[in-house]
Amino acid sequence: MKEVMEYLERYKEQHLKELQDFLHIPSVSTDSTHKEDVKTAAKFVADYLMNAGFETVEVQETKGHPLVYAEWMNAGEEAPTVLFYGHYDVQPPDPLDQWKSEPFEPEVRDGRIYARGASDDKGQVFMHLVVLKAFLQSTGSLPINVKVCVEGEEEIGSANLYDILHEQKEKFQADFAVISDSGMVAKDQPTILYGLKGFTGLEFTLKGPDNDLHSGLYGGAVKNPAIALAQLLATMKNEEEVVQVAHFYDQVEPLSDEERTLIKDAPSEDYEESTGVKETVSEKGYTAKEHTMARPTLEINGLYSGYQGEGTKTIIPSTATAKLTCRLVPGQDPQEIQDLLVKHLEQHVPKGVELTIKREPLSAKAYKVDPDHPLITKAAESFAETFEKEAVYVRMGGSIPVVEWIDSIYQIPVVLLGFGTPDDRLHSPNESFPVAHFDKGMKTIVHYWEKVKNLKQ
Repeated sequence: MKEVMEYLERYKEQHLKELQDFLHIPSVSTDSTHKEDVKTAAKFVADYLMNAGFETVEVQETKGHPLVYAEWMNAGEEAPTVLFYGHYDVQPPDPLDQWKSEPFEPEVRDGRIYARGASDDKGQVFMHLVVLKAFLQSTGSLPINVKVCVEGEEEIGSANLYDILHEQKEKFQADFAVISDSGMVAKDQPTILYGLKGFTGLEFTLKGPDNDLHSGLYGGAVKNPAIALAQLLATMKNEEEVVQVAHFYDQVEPLSDEERTLIKDAPSEDYEESTGVKETVSEKGYTAKEHTMARPTLEINGLYSGYQGEGTKTIIPSTATAKLTCRLVPGQDPQEIQDLLVKHLEQHVPKGVELTIKREPLSAKAYKVDPDHPLITKAAESFAETFEKEAVYVRMGGSIPVVEWIDSIYQIPVVLLGFGTPDDRLHSPNESFPVAHFDKGMKTIVHYWEKVKNLKQ
């Protein structure tokens, strides 16, 4: 470990410069005009792993963007094998006028590196690549066997990854997986993320007349789809934030006293400071932290109907549309929840309008690992040694579908080593990542590989 740590310190400035080169590539997966840039980012990852000392490095073409696979399997059969997953694609940088510096011209200021992808997920992926190189270049080996999977489609739903993992199961098989695509509850507060929510959703439209109508001539005779939409949505959740869809909570695993204590002990976010809201709301009987981390949700993500321009246009709109998503907890099946939503909408649709439903094709089950699992406790120890602070344990309200896929296909633990902070502004203008976390994160990873080398499953 001494040689590895010295290597990281010796080339500290070089590694930051290399990260800036990585961030400079506009690998926006959702925008076809950046298709070649996405390929360039994949090549960057592959070249870095090859130069680090990996003997097997492949850029796998998919139906969409490339996936980088690499492996180093010379630690021996007695050593565990880890599958490291990350993604090199990023969200679009829009709106550009809200950036203080160019999104793909990385800039370090006030202790943070600003660029699209700085935190999600290039910065966190690159920490692992650097550590792998540090081990191989300074000692000639790794403490464990390593397989690397870095894809270019996470920000568009990992459309091809599931099939690849399923069809090439033996190739990606490992004893456990590590993902760094999450964060901490606060800067410099080590955080063990032992659970993620699942995800499902749908979009539905209510159609009234064949075209927009004069509200004076037809108001009172023709049902207004926008009003019908509001009435229908109001049947789905009450004022106490309790979802009213029949059987929605039937399969929810109860929140134990032990978990409620873990959640209570985690630092609280200042929601007014971070979001601007004056007060929080949560499901009756649960705190805001409990609701966001460990209880299911139903949210309206978008509404559209009628005239959107300046001034007034006195119409009855022809249609009204809403987009809904649910974050799910262990025990809930995405398909069953989607079916329940559809049944509720069909049973409660107001008279005078026609309902059409478009199901969200992407979904994922919730994931949770035992907080006392040795792989998790070793992660907590590694965090504590680097950040000189005990880790807190939380579940996250977000979803990372690949976690559930790895769990279901390979049935192995997934360790979420997140180094982001609440101030990183993921998916927003001025995304950034603390330079201190970049440095401490790499040291944490070094400690972790050393600590788990004897934990063969």
